[in-house]
Amino acid sequence: MSSEENEPPPEASKLTRTKQRWAREGRFLTGRTARPESERLPPGQHLTRDWPVLDLGDQPAIDLKDWALQIDGAVENPVTLDWAAFQAEPQSAKISDIHCVTSWSRYDNRWTGVATRDLLDLVMPKADAHFVILHSYDRYTTNITLEDFAAEDAIVAHTWDGKPLTREHGGPARLVVPHLYFWKSAKWLKRIEFTTRDAPGFWEVNGYHNRADPWLEQRYSDD
Repeated sequence: MSSEENEPPPEASKLTRTKQRWAREGRFLTGRTARPESERLPPGQHLTRDWPVLDLGDQPAIDLKDWALQIDGAVENPVTLDWAAFQAEPQSAKISDIHCVTSWSRYDNRWTGVATRDLLDLVMPKADAHFVILHSYDRYTTNITLEDFAAEDAIVAHTWDGKPLTREHGGPARLVVPHLYFWKSAKWLKRIEFTTRDAPGFWEVNGYHNRADPWLEQRYSDD
């Protein structure tokens, strides 16, 4: 991964500085933990009916004829899917909550797209692949474990609540991993890279937690 992938565009510097300050101050931390099976709303979160827009200051406009999803790295069958090939993969519908590290949560989001487990069947990760690095069209990156990527409700979504995913929310397609804070669900998804070693992404090297479990309040790095 090149270093420039973790460099924000100039427009994002104010947001980045603010969120780095939140990490230093421990903003929103309650010190309380809740088990996901016993409490739907993670600690420190509040519900919203809206879907706030947060990004690094760049919302890339990607024409469907130019869009492609590269899936490679430590896999047996690397592939590059154009939009038609992506749509030809098995389509799944999921309903899940989303939890943003900035303290808002939204219940019962309806997604349509390709389940990550179907993508795993397609490319067949090698035995020593333990991590997944997500690359976006705006040069954003984030990292998750293979186990988190393979969660039952994880999906590469192109539709939200029955309508095509909008540009501001990561369309044409974005990852959705509901059991982690939402910065792990990369917008404008361009590449899924399977790796044998972890490689922290943009927010992970800017003060945010490497795992990001909302019920454990893993908002910020301990470093």
